[in-house]
Amino acid sequence: MVFSLIIPVYNRPDEVDELLESLTKSDYNEAFEIVLVEDGSSIPCKSVVMKYQGKLNISYYFKPNSGPGDSRNFGMTKAIGNYFIIFDSDCIIPSNYLTEVRKELDRGYVDCFGGPDKALDSFSDIQKAINFAMTSFLTTGGIRGGSEKIGKFQPRSFNMGISKKAFEASKGFGNIHPGEDPDLSIRLWNLGYETRLFPDAFVYHKRRIDWEKFSIQVNKFGKARPILNSWYPEHNKLTFFFPTFFMLGLLLAFLLLILNIDILLQIYFVYFVIIFLTSSVATKSFKIGYLSVIAVWKQFYGYGIGFLESFVKIIILKRKPQKAFPNMFFRI
Repeated sequence: MVFSLIIPVYNRPDEVDELLESLTKSDYNEAFEIVLVEDGSSIPCKSVVMKYQGKLNISYYFKPNSGPGDSRNFGMTKAIGNYFIIFDSDCIIPSNYLTEVRKELDRGYVDCFGGPDKALDSFSDIQKAINFAMTSFLTTGGIRGGSEKIGKFQPRSFNMGISKKAFEASKGFGNIHPGEDPDLSIRLWNLGYETRLFPDAFVYHKRRIDWEKFSIQVNKFGKARPILNSWYPEHNKLTFFFPTFFMLGLLLAFLLLILNIDILLQIYFVYFVIIFLTSSVATKSFKIGYLSVIAVWKQFYGYGIGFLESFVKIIILKRKPQKAFPNMFFRI
């Protein structure tokens, strides 16, 4: 088994530097290659890559912009390994990552896996708060992970592995973004391939986004889900509707308050207090606990509103996804 690490990048040389530096500390005792695909960047990272020639086995490619999914596919066609591991450029890789992946694959081979993400102490407070919102069992991160069995996990493309055989059979990622990773997982299932969560194969995901960018991102996540539900209705789940129900419930809570009925609003208040306390204890910071409340609110609001808009356009009005949300589809 030969690992090829596939990394698409768009205008992020600083991120690439941190990622490659982390890979120089890998304790994996077998050879592996890195395939870095520059997706039409105006700020290329070639000079950064040159720093690591001799330290790492890196292939560098520059191509016109066509989105992260197509760039990953491009990298996999150029790779020499027979098992591909895909990272986002804003990830920092623990030294034992590849060793853990190999242990899992030797213990029980699977053609596609996904791993979780964590936050480093060096991350900013907002990054830690967003990480909490994206991974906690109290939020959509928990709904996402908890609603999927470990053996039926939908890997996310910031930390994902796929065999060469499965890639060739599936043709890789589609042109939707976001949503390209669950789309690929479902197509792999339909082809008879299995997916699994590798709990110990985590990465440090250094999301470099501010509140506005985070809101836009989760809104797109919400829009993507009804599109996927329309393509694969057999994989639709009630939990996908939860953020929208959450927002509609909050609206109802304020309407009931007009009638001096405050029980529902009290429930929401208790929920956000639990978010604050849980995050504060986990991060040992009341400030991050407070920021986590903001992050969770933005997550539920952005995802819930995006899901509702997409549900109306795609499921009820039967509009074609490419026409309803053209900015979510790259031309390949």
